[in-house]
Amino acid sequence: MTYGQTAAARLQQIAQASASSEGITRLPWTTEHRVALAEITNWMEDAGLTVSLDAAGTLIGATPNPHGKPVLLIGSHQDSVPSGGAFDGIMGVALGCLAAKVLEARVDTLPFALEILAFADEEGVRFPTALIGPRALAGTLDPAALEMTDRDGVTMAEAMAGFGVDPSAAHALARDPATVFGYVELHIEQGWVLETRDLPVAAVSAICGISRFEVSIEGETGHAGTVPMTGRRDALVAAARIISLVAEEGASLGTLRATVGQVVVRPGAVNAIPSDVRFPLEIRAESDAAREAFEARVLSRAGEICDKADCRLTARRSYVQPAAACAPILTRAFEDAMADCGIAPLTIPSGATHDASAMADLCPIAMLFVRCRGGISHRPDEHASAGDMGVAIDVLVRAIERLGQTG
Repeated sequence: MTYGQTAAARLQQIAQASASSEGITRLPWTTEHRVALAEITNWMEDAGLTVSLDAAGTLIGATPNPHGKPVLLIGSHQDSVPSGGAFDGIMGVALGCLAAKVLEARVDTLPFALEILAFADEEGVRFPTALIGPRALAGTLDPAALEMTDRDGVTMAEAMAGFGVDPSAAHALARDPATVFGYVELHIEQGWVLETRDLPVAAVSAICGISRFEVSIEGETGHAGTVPMTGRRDALVAAARIISLVAEEGASLGTLRATVGQVVVRPGAVNAIPSDVRFPLEIRAESDAAREAFEARVLSRAGEICDKADCRLTARRSYVQPAAACAPILTRAFEDAMADCGIAPLTIPSGATHDASAMADLCPIAMLFVRCRGGISHRPDEHASAGDMGVAIDVLVRAIERLGQTG
């Protein structure tokens, strides 16, 4: 059995750790989480790793490190969205364990030790927060996050304690950056660039920064049958023009993504002119400067549209997350490893957030994307082939070896 086939078999087995029969539902601090950790422990021990569970619920498999060498961390998350797929997150853990197995006999010759990390909660489904494990390691964990509750009123701290870890000790997990060589993460692409290019893997240039705005447009309602078209203060017409502007401007800028995912219209009657429209505007880009320039340009144009429509525009920033650039030395190792494997090197941005975005506060980061069928993710039909996963393991191993020569 090839390493790719072993990965496929392991992912099929761990998919049984699910609270749903349709797709995978595996939330943090649950019975399914515990079953998954037992499986991952077997993967880690098969690679000769020493296994431990930290106070943030991160399962860690470590190579011997008697001389205190800096550590190259390889990780991803074990949890899923409700009725999600069998590859998002957990595939990166499986492939990291298999790469460690390949390197087991010669890891002591590397200038760094290895640790494979299986984080508890990246998706942020059970609690209105996420990235607890990587934030604890990076020293950026907000203690208030542990007091957030799930829909049953259980706090995260209570759920963690019930799972058998000590949430009060999570703040003490912060690593000294001097002890960490870097962090790498393997993840399905969750898009179709690789499939379009007919490539099994690609390096990642950056994890996009995110801005979100709550946009409100106020006009004036009136009877749809009696108010003349000329002179109407129709908030929905203004909103439609702004949404069209967002799509057109976003499409002209390559890797930038701009989305309006919801529209609320009041009074919401078939025979009434819309007086109030509210919608969220989300902007993602690998460059914070490009994202901020887009924000300013679009909001300025939106103001002009509303002025012309005699409507009032309000745009309030509700969320911002800076971009996390991948480290050139780590990314180059992936690119060179792809070339070693006869694969045309490709580097693309990640529009989605990953554990790596939080780890960037601790150390240099890099990511390797693996092709997924149809670009599908967060669905039961999410799929990466055994062949592509085998390529990803080979590229990861070769990248580690190259880093060992330069580190």
